[in-house]
Amino acid sequence: MVTVERAQTGLRIERNTLKVLKGLAEYLDMSLGDLVEGIVLHAFEGRVPFDATVIDKINKLKAVYGLHLTAADAHSLEEPT
Repeated sequence: MVTVERAQTGLRIERNTLKVLKGLAEYLDMSLGDLVEGIVLHAFEGRVPFDATVIDKINKLKAVYGLHLTAADAHSLEEPT
């Protein structure tokens, strides 16, 4: 185990993306923070964080929650004014 100091943050995220993340965290029996932290640490190393089984679950959650965004959308999202 590695001991870390965590900070509380007011992260803003697209609504349906958050629903999928929460559903996935519940499916994996972990906290939302632990899930996001794991995804980020994998991304920092250029590694894929999920196997095919989890990707399948993510796709099902995306369908349930109407998440149609892709990585191509990542830097072009804007909020209504």
